[in-house]
Amino acid sequence: MFNLKNRSDDLEILLAVVDSGGFSAAADALDIQVAKVSRAVSKIEKQLGITILNRTTRRVVQTDEGRQFIEAVRVGLSQIQQAEEDIISKGELPQGRLRVDAASPFVIHQLVPLINDFKLAFPNIELELNTNDGFVDLLEKKTDLAIRIGTLADSTLHARPIGVSNLYIVASPAYLEKRGAPLHVAQLHEHELIGFSGAKVLNHWPLKGFKSMKPAITASSGETIRQLALSGNGIACLSGFMVKHDIEQGTLVSLFPALLVEETNQRQINAVYYRSSKVARRITAFIDFIKPRLNL
Repeated sequence: MFNLKNRSDDLEILLAVVDSGGFSAAADALDIQVAKVSRAVSKIEKQLGITILNRTTRRVVQTDEGRQFIEAVRVGLSQIQQAEEDIISKGELPQGRLRVDAASPFVIHQLVPLINDFKLAFPNIELELNTNDGFVDLLEKKTDLAIRIGTLADSTLHARPIGVSNLYIVASPAYLEKRGAPLHVAQLHEHELIGFSGAKVLNHWPLKGFKSMKPAITASSGETIRQLALSGNGIACLSGFMVKHDIEQGTLVSLFPALLVEETNQRQINAVYYRSSKVARRITAFIDFIKPRLNL
């Protein structure tokens, strides 16, 4: 009979060291002593006869052999944990913690209105919502599922499309009354334009004949830009999942709808996660619930 050289709890400690970036951080995350963490990693290295982690005073770095071993361990443990969960929870609703990350405007306008009904449908899922307006490393931030808007570049992630959101050029009625509504795209340069301070690609407005914009005001958050537009500070370009309700209510006015370039006017929205995720049932439950209910 083949015997495993390493216990699964030691391997889980090793992954905690890698994911948290150090022995002390792993000990804090697992609520155990640092000495136990060090012993577990040293034991694995001794039994395998390789160095998995190079230690420095500030951080740990995976060796080439260690990186290969850790990737295999991560997949293997996830499969074991998933198999255990499937057996235990067969016929039952998914349960346990699910950590979801999305840009703050998406959380505010799309997810928050759905949470009450989701909790009624899945009372045993402990939902944790985190907001970030930039790229998020799922492992580093201990995130199970991220909602990403736009083109995906990371092929190691599994992506499920959950919808498409159009872009709108908007301004408040108060601003348009004060400054006048632009009748031609070229007139936008005579107006106060509100743009993003971070990702410059978000300042490429999909308008025919509009090459570049010089914002009078910038903000890092789409929700801040929305509030600036609502308060009459200028003209902005924002996703429909944020401003469709405002346009319907008349608190924002859609400008140049006929001049929006269709090829660049849509942003794909994806739910992304690691393929071997041990919380797959919770992820599937969340995506299947929100996808038909999103107001994009």
